[in-house]
Amino acid sequence: MAVVSYLFYVTCYTISHLFPIKQTANHLIAMDETAKPLRIPPEMAIYAEKHEIFDLVQTLVTNLMVDKPEDPIQYLIVLLKRGSVEVPRVMLLGPPASGKRTVARKLCEHTQVIHITDSNILQEDTDLTKEALQYKAKQQEIPVDLWIKLIQQRLSKIDCVRRGWVLEGIPQTREEALSLQEAGVAPNHVVLLEAPDAVLIERSQGKRIDPVTGDVYHVTFIWPEDKEVVQRLERQKTVSEEQLVAQLMQHHREVHALRKTYRNCLKGIDADQPHVDVFDQVLTYILSRHCSVAPHTPRVLLFGPPGSGKSLQAKLISQKYNIVNLCCGELLEAVSADVTNMGELIKPYLESGQQVPDSMVLQILTERLSRLDCTTRGWVLHGFPRDLEQAEKLQESNFIPSRYHSLYKPAPSPEVQTRLQFNPKDSEAQLLRQLKEYWANASSLQDLYPEAVHINADQDPHTVFESLESRLVGRLQNDA
Repeated sequence: MAVVSYLFYVTCYTISHLFPIKQTANHLIAMDETAKPLRIPPEMAIYAEKHEIFDLVQTLVTNLMVDKPEDPIQYLIVLLKRGSVEVPRVMLLGPPASGKRTVARKLCEHTQVIHITDSNILQEDTDLTKEALQYKAKQQEIPVDLWIKLIQQRLSKIDCVRRGWVLEGIPQTREEALSLQEAGVAPNHVVLLEAPDAVLIERSQGKRIDPVTGDVYHVTFIWPEDKEVVQRLERQKTVSEEQLVAQLMQHHREVHALRKTYRNCLKGIDADQPHVDVFDQVLTYILSRHCSVAPHTPRVLLFGPPGSGKSLQAKLISQKYNIVNLCCGELLEAVSADVTNMGELIKPYLESGQQVPDSMVLQILTERLSRLDCTTRGWVLHGFPRDLEQAEKLQESNFIPSRYHSLYKPAPSPEVQTRLQFNPKDSEAQLLRQLKEYWANASSLQDLYPEAVHINADQDPHTVFESLESRLVGRLQNDA
């Protein structure tokens, strides 16, 4: 715990000297260790989450633990000045003939990371490389501890540190994987290409290589369109089928342990499909971010027409995940019942059925969202905003939702209209007016929240909740 606290202190100190974070952050950094711990103000958490400070600290601390620099503060400063703190660190694994070389080359072309193979590691002009080549000359295996040092040596070079790397076919065994972990070589993503042995044996026999570029082709699976490339292709020196079967058996013996070692960041991808599809799936995974363990305060907006079940779904979310349920209409009624200046101001509007001015609604709403329960537990809001202007004002007030969900129904049907008539609070005419108003503003709200998830509310309420929950559960924490 002391080490983590120190690293958090160092990270925050560095960030505070590079970026103009709020004064509360500097107060936090400047705390005397002998003084009583201060509670981090809610505003700090909102600011930190909005600007992904928690995720940044997590990434920086991870890099510190992996690289173990002698001067941690200077190291963090260099990382932050570099612009991109997270660089790709990829292990591309798979059996022989699964297409690792082709995928790795395309990945490096697309992302500009450094392609690392066992052969180019041994091309380095260092004492360690010379020692390893002596084993090769005697046709002996390079000791694991020496091999790990060679990998560390290559990955510590500035090009790999700045741009990231793809390790092709490394590690091959559990021993290598565990040794790399002990040495601090930690990938962000591990891809395991998979295919039936019969397919791999067929591919191995049909390989061709371009001696100019080093690109690998195949007479059946990957054939170049350029006629000049076709003319210069050479048959790759291949192992016999018996040797390949032995290599495949060795891979099968080790693959379970490799899966277990990298289970938190490994994705298996079927290599028995067009190489373009394989690459697209690998690239999509490499560019994805793992679920963050950084603190997160859920802020959920629920949209939907009258009768779509917003109140019920908000209640279910609130109860299960212990976040604050805020219905704008109920909040206004509660404020009007209080003997306060704002309550007296909005009471005439509510009693006459008029719409409370946006400025008043926003003042009431922002005051409620600023309370400690909302800033620490999070909130689910429904009934506001109803139009683009309200949504923009909510954003300007710095209350930006982290999740948007639109509960919708299919095109209105007679059955739906009939069901809407039974709302005891409103007449049919008023509901139809509200529906018309909702659909008039739905398009502009969707434009403002393009990442909103749309869920069909014309289902059993529990089915709707399961659909809604499935989109939230990745970030919400169940207190049950």
